[in-house]
Amino acid sequence: MRSIWNGAISFGLVSIPIKLVNATESHAVSFRQVHTEDNGRIRYRKVCELEDREVSQGEIGKAYEAPDGEMIPITEDDLSHLPLPTARTIDIVAFVPADRIDPLQMDAAYYLAAAGAAAAKPYTLLREALKRSNKVAVAKFALRGRERLGMLRVVGDVIVMHGLLWPDEVRVPEGVAPDVDVTVRDKELDLADALMDTLGEVDLDDLHDEYREALEEVIAAKAAGEAPPEAPAPATGGKVLDLMAALEKSVREARESRGAEGEEAEDAEDAEVRTLPRGRSTPKETGGKKSTAAAKKAPAKKTASARKSTSKSAEPSGKRGATKSTAKKAPGKKAAAKKTASRKRSA
Repeated sequence: MRSIWNGAISFGLVSIPIKLVNATESHAVSFRQVHTEDNGRIRYRKVCELEDREVSQGEIGKAYEAPDGEMIPITEDDLSHLPLPTARTIDIVAFVPADRIDPLQMDAAYYLAAAGAAAAKPYTLLREALKRSNKVAVAKFALRGRERLGMLRVVGDVIVMHGLLWPDEVRVPEGVAPDVDVTVRDKELDLADALMDTLGEVDLDDLHDEYREALEEVIAAKAAGEAPPEAPAPATGGKVLDLMAALEKSVREARESRGAEGEEAEDAEDAEVRTLPRGRSTPKETGGKKSTAAAKKAPAKKTASARKSTSKSAEPSGKRGATKSTAKKAPGKKAAAKKTASRKRSA
C-alpha cells in the first residue's frame, strides 16, 4: 500500500519513524457528467480569469483570499516550515480509556507502518504498551494543510490512527430530540427487548452493499442492450396507530424471517416475554400440580388407615377374641350340617 505521509511518532523522548497508509477504500460506483444529447463528456477547464486562458497543472499554486479580496500566495516551502512541532510528527499528548472518545469525533482511519528496521523495536514497544494498558493514545498531527487530532489504538499487530474532529467541530444537537412529553410503558419496552433479542447479532462481514450490486446489474443490463431489472414493490407502510400491535407484529415477522419457528420457546425465554394460551401450563406448573395431587391422596389413604386402626383399637380385647373364636367355629358347624345331610340321604 502506498503511503500518503511520512513522519514519526513522538512518544516522550522516543521517536518512531512511520508511514501513514489509508486504512479504508471506497467501492462506490462513480459516474461521469455527459451531454444528454450525444453522451459527450463534460469537462471542467482551469482558466485564469485575468488572462482568460486555460492553464496547466504546473502553473497552479495556492493562495489565501483576504477579506478585501487580495490573494496572498502560500508556497509548499511555506507549509513545510510551519512553526508547529506536529508538521512531521504525530505527537502523543495523553493516554485515556477508549470510552472517553466520543464516536461522533471519529474521522478517517490510517494504518501506521514502521519505516525501516530501526523503527521495529520502538513500534512494538508502543503497540504492546497500548495493549497492556487497555488505553488509547491521543495525539496531534498535521496533514493536508492543517493540524488535526488523532487517536491511536491497536488492531491485531498494527497501530491504527483515527483522525478526530476537534471538540468544537461537533455540533450540539439543539432541537433534534422530540419536544413533547412521551410515556413509554414497561410492556412496550419488553416487546422492544423481545424484538432486539429476536433479531439478535450479526457478523458484520456478512453485510454488503446491496445498492451497489443493484446499480451494477442495471449498468450491465444497459451495456448488453437489455431492459434493466424491475424494482421490487415498496414495502407497505403507513402511520403507526398502535405501537404495541406494531411491536408484536415485528417480533413475529422477525422470528419467521430467521426461521425461528422451531426455536420459539427458546427465543421467548431469552426475550422474557411469554404469552401462553389459556388453560395451558408450563412444565414446571404441571409437575407441581401432580405432586400436589399425590400429596392430597396420600393423606387421605393414611387417614382411612388410621381410622380403621383406631376402630380396631377401640374394641375391647374380649370382644375381639370372641369374634375370632366364632369365626373359627363357623366352618365346623357347616361341616357337621353337611355330614348330617349326607347320612339322611344314605338312610
